[in-house]
Amino acid sequence: MSIFRIKGGNKLKGEIIPQGAKNEALQIVSAVLLTDQPVTIHNIPDIRDVNKLIELVGDLGAKVEKLSKDSYRFTAANVNTKFLESDEYRAKAAALRGSVMLLGPILARFGKASLPKPGGDKIGRRRLDTHFIGFQKLGAKFNFDSNNQYFEIDASKLEGTYMLLDEASVTGTANIVMAAVLAKGTTTIYNAACEPYLQQLCSMLNRMGAKITGVGSNLLTIEGVEKLGGTEHTLLPDMIEIGSFIGLAAMTQSEITIKNCRIDMLGIIPEIFRRLGIKMEFRGDDIHIPAQEKYEIESFIDGSILTIADAPWPGFTPDLISIVLVVATQAKGSVLIHQKMFESRLFFVDKLIDMGAQIILCDPHRANVIGLERKQTLRGIKMASPDIRAGVALLIAALSANGVSEISSIDQIDRGYQNIDTRLRALGADIERIP
Repeated sequence: MSIFRIKGGNKLKGEIIPQGAKNEALQIVSAVLLTDQPVTIHNIPDIRDVNKLIELVGDLGAKVEKLSKDSYRFTAANVNTKFLESDEYRAKAAALRGSVMLLGPILARFGKASLPKPGGDKIGRRRLDTHFIGFQKLGAKFNFDSNNQYFEIDASKLEGTYMLLDEASVTGTANIVMAAVLAKGTTTIYNAACEPYLQQLCSMLNRMGAKITGVGSNLLTIEGVEKLGGTEHTLLPDMIEIGSFIGLAAMTQSEITIKNCRIDMLGIIPEIFRRLGIKMEFRGDDIHIPAQEKYEIESFIDGSILTIADAPWPGFTPDLISIVLVVATQAKGSVLIHQKMFESRLFFVDKLIDMGAQIILCDPHRANVIGLERKQTLRGIKMASPDIRAGVALLIAALSANGVSEISSIDQIDRGYQNIDTRLRALGADIERIP
């Protein structure tokens, strides 16, 4: 298993282009199964989770053409639903959490589907209830084979209905939307997720002939249509990468320009980093972070300690909580980090404490970070990456630390960040991948 060896303390400089959004890619690539017409997608990130899903779509019988390094054309004219019953499908789908996104399109177009219990990160339970309750409300019937850990779903008669989601799940909403676009009648989804990824999916489906209104709000109305046509779509840049690079620049006192950020779709992300004292300037659609010796965490107006918590969009994304926590370790001041959504996502802080950070882990969801104000630099250690986002947070910590760090289990990082070592070396980072 590969490891990253990082010699910290280098100041970085240069420009970096964020990859296409991983979370959007998983939804958009799944949506190609909704039509028999060609769908062209640009800015697809070259990362394991997305590549595996593309492979799975190809295995199902869709024609997959690679047009350039990040553009693909999909034509799902001859889909083999029998493949869903094969052992090969079970093995591949079980290894990939994103495979659950195939359910909505397959149910909508073919009336039945099956799915093994999906895999993914060890960041706490990630319920599939929202997906299944949504399908049930549309008229699907499903069975769970507990012996084989396998879901079987019959959706031969999907009809539109009103539903109030139990949680504003991004993947749950996307899956239900994809099932509802071809259902008979009108579907209304309240407490729908409204993340940019979902807005992108809805806009693409509308270009294909769907009738979705309320895009960008938590109330979606979908009028079912008979069939969908082809389209062309460009993915947003990955806002998690953009946030990671802002954090990286601050931690390593580097001057970095992040190109083509689609700032209009970043929501509150830049503002949260500004509250940590990080200066940045918007230059058209680029974000320039100047080299900063020190940065100071703001307190609330009444003088109380700043709290940063994740929340459904337009709140702060949980995927950047790990990054913010690391960045706060070298700031002046204190901050309470409250990770509400996943109960195991803060378990990586013990590695940061080993590196010399001052963090009080209050419980699985909350950590109080006492900034060191660079009076004490982090030190390099050997550690393992528990999940995608924690992996990159530890990578940022290692790049700012004194001495050499080694990060194992980097396949977790590769699942979400394409060629991250090559791109960081281009900025001047001392990082090597050791097989």
